[in-house]
Amino acid sequence: MGPWCTQMGVGGWTWMIVFWVAVVALVVWGVSRLFPARRVPSAWEVLDARLASGEIDPATYRVLRDELDATRLSGRVPQGPPAG
Repeated sequence: MGPWCTQMGVGGWTWMIVFWVAVVALVVWGVSRLFPARRVPSAWEVLDARLASGEIDPATYRVLRDELDATRLSGRVPQGPPAG
């Protein structure tokens, strides 16, 4: 038949499939390490950053922080920004 038809058995095909799956998995893993997922900051971190940048004053910060703490303690999920 020629040099390209080696009539590989079931074991050969199995190992070839395992090999290529491992190569693809290694490439996917490597790319995911090069481009890590972005972490979403928590509401508390955003609030702290807004205070640090001067976007909000300390009184507003305390009100919003108390609201966030109350939400966390009650187990409620906030539905949006607080009114006010």
